[in-house]
Amino acid sequence: MSEARLSEGTIHYRESGEGPPIVFVHGLLVDGRLWRKVTPLLEGSFRCIVPDLPLGSHRTPMESDADLSPPGLARIVADLLESLGLEDVVLVANDTGGAISQITAANHPERIGRLLLTNCDAFENFLPPAFRPMQWAARVPPVLTGVMQGMRFAPMRHLPNAYGRLIKHDFDGAPTRDWVEPYLSNPGVRRDTVKVLRGVDPRYTLEAAETLRNFDRPALLAWAVEDRFFKVSFAERLAATIKGARLERIADSYTFVSEDQPERLAELIAGFAREPASVA
Repeated sequence: MSEARLSEGTIHYRESGEGPPIVFVHGLLVDGRLWRKVTPLLEGSFRCIVPDLPLGSHRTPMESDADLSPPGLARIVADLLESLGLEDVVLVANDTGGAISQITAANHPERIGRLLLTNCDAFENFLPPAFRPMQWAARVPPVLTGVMQGMRFAPMRHLPNAYGRLIKHDFDGAPTRDWVEPYLSNPGVRRDTVKVLRGVDPRYTLEAAETLRNFDRPALLAWAVEDRFFKVSFAERLAATIKGARLERIADSYTFVSEDQPERLAELIAGFAREPASVA
């Protein structure tokens, strides 16, 4: 892995392929390996950049004073694009990363050429109700750590309010045990995760949605219709809100479309990246 040294801390990232840049943004308690099935399908034509963001599964803690609120995380994404000298980026996001990417596109659009959101937080659904107990537990960090200790065990990770309703197919092939290990083993990662959870607030996604009414770059919503946490109704609202956005529905997948339907997602990303850039 490569690394980018930002003022907020070090971000590790994977890079493969050559061509127009695509940057992939993951969500809470996963890392860039969420996209491991998708990037090999694109790297023949695109430069794929996949950071491990400080969302609980990162290996290197951020600086102790790093701003890990949603706007702060959006700034980290923007700073990463700048540090790598990227322009006209296709920003692809999922889950909490979708909220961060909406805020990035709203507040720091300069290096973003296109925005593609898979199932993710939006509007008042940040976090989804099923995951808000984690946010409440973060108010007393030992309680959150106690909850996370149970995630060492596969049956706990299979629960619906863990990873169980995020991946429909080949759950055991996903690195879910690796995703919880940094939180369990590194005090700095635990500190970062608590900061992230405490900072989550729907006002940020609601504000971003209002700003994105005037977003002047192409936007695509590639949305799994079976998702119980990020229902397709949120995608329909986003498509009606973000200027020029369109919605593509994806069957036979839960939240992690990159796990369940990587070929379909890669096809949509590639087609979207090659479309004319005008927005109606």
